[in-house]
Amino acid sequence: MRLVMLSDTHTMHDQVVVPDGDVLIHAGDFTYTGKRGEWIAALKWFGGLPHKHKLFIAGNHDFGSDHFCYTNEYFTYLNNSEVVIDGVKFWGSPITPTFGRWAHMSDPEVIHEYWDKIPNDTDVLITHGPPWGILDSSELTDGHVGCEELHDAVFEQVSPKVHVFGHIHGGYGHRERLDGERGIDFYNASVVDEEYQVVNAPWVVDI
Repeated sequence: MRLVMLSDTHTMHDQVVVPDGDVLIHAGDFTYTGKRGEWIAALKWFGGLPHKHKLFIAGNHDFGSDHFCYTNEYFTYLNNSEVVIDGVKFWGSPITPTFGRWAHMSDPEVIHEYWDKIPNDTDVLITHGPPWGILDSSELTDGHVGCEELHDAVFEQVSPKVHVFGHIHGGYGHRERLDGERGIDFYNASVVDEEYQVVNAPWVVDI
């Protein structure tokens, strides 16, 4: 199965060259402010791509997702939920730690309640934000800004084959971390940089 993974298109989806693959994954922030026109354009673009399976979650910029996002014949919307494709289990969540007044955020005291829902047999984990310490810093951040509770859930509970996220634009990249005898491939798939310019390519991964 070939995964094509991207995130943080922020209304600039037409500038992204999307490779072919079996499952297309968007890890949130289709929009900039969640306006109706932004959602309509983004989902029309996403639904029109030729991939057999298309999965997406919302991000912290994606206000209005409760109104505009749904599952239909063209794509599958994951909101703290899962889907199984050809025996591969995908689970997705838009939640990130509270920062400012954005969408889909949760305070540190309760954010673990979302991560506790992740099935232990998840193969591909899709979250908008990164786990603490992994592709979660940039020139604009003061050290690591990922979610500590998500880090603990990934390493102590789930151990997926692939974990894809975005949110921290300057953290774009790939990293493999060993979890006992099993490796976890982490991908920050933000296609834009900190200045909201499309400079990064989607990741293509065979699993």
